[in-house]
Amino acid sequence: MIKLAFALVGLAAITSPALAQDRPAPARWSIAIHGGAGTMDRAAMSEAQQADYKASLQAALDAGARVLASGGSAGDAVVAVITRLEDDPKFNAGRGAVFTWQGTNELDSSFMLGDGRRAGAVAGVSHVKNPILLARAVMEDGRHVMLSGTGAEEFAASHGIEMVDPGYFATPERRESLERLKADQLSAYDVDHKFGTVGAVALDTQGHVAAGTSTGGITGKRWGRIGDSPVIGAGTYAQDGVCAISATGSGEYFIRVGVAKSICDRIALAGAGAQDAADQVMAEVGALGGDGGVIVVAPNGDAVFSFNTQGMYRGRATSDGVNEVAIFAGE
Repeated sequence: MIKLAFALVGLAAITSPALAQDRPAPARWSIAIHGGAGTMDRAAMSEAQQADYKASLQAALDAGARVLASGGSAGDAVVAVITRLEDDPKFNAGRGAVFTWQGTNELDSSFMLGDGRRAGAVAGVSHVKNPILLARAVMEDGRHVMLSGTGAEEFAASHGIEMVDPGYFATPERRESLERLKADQLSAYDVDHKFGTVGAVALDTQGHVAAGTSTGGITGKRWGRIGDSPVIGAGTYAQDGVCAISATGSGEYFIRVGVAKSICDRIALAGAGAQDAADQVMAEVGALGGDGGVIVVAPNGDAVFSFNTQGMYRGRATSDGVNEVAIFAGE
């Protein structure tokens, strides 16, 4: 019996490390969010204003992180973040969107899942409370990728998406920006000082990625102008095993460079890391004269930012314990 006991102890000593090695590592998740990039002078923003913006970013980040930490999908995490930011008038998406030249609000949004590269987008809607929900509904319907204007709103009404009176989106601050632009003959970038587009990208514990972006565009836009935010491959892109991207910036340049798809291609085809790929493509945008930034998540759990402006409202959280929000470059 004594010999048998020693034998069993020896067997346990041999097999226990092996069993520990065979145990799968916990699945990782990560998420990154943004609320726009642009000219953000720390001296011009009070401590209270900074704290207010960071609190909004943290609340949105926490909403997405909770979904992922509980085993939820990347797509649901993205929607949890963006709907919250669309409802917050501090950001240029949903309530608080900028005004067109005619004094209306025209909203754009896109949503993409890396699993099957399914996507949906909407442009120029003015009655949809949360455009990201409509973009997701377009994707789920599957017949089209992008809908615009009254047709998109007809689709929204038929699919139970919440509609609101256009006055819901208006805020005094955005109206003042439009009036100043017209009175002083300024450009949109002179009065906005930042691109308030919002977005989120996520990796879930099943290894799937998703991305979403939502915006009101630029102050004083005309002729049904549409930027990069609803354009798959420019402002939004997601591909399992490669990356998920959401962009914010001078949309015309982001469309010309195909920013989101270009970053994913550098990762997939050139073997670049997420940070290097994002930095390289943002350098291309800057060389053409464009400003803005991107957020990226990669299959290894990296959540990174790249921007060529003074700041970008941003945040990230991971299953490894990272949880941070920031505004200015260097933070």
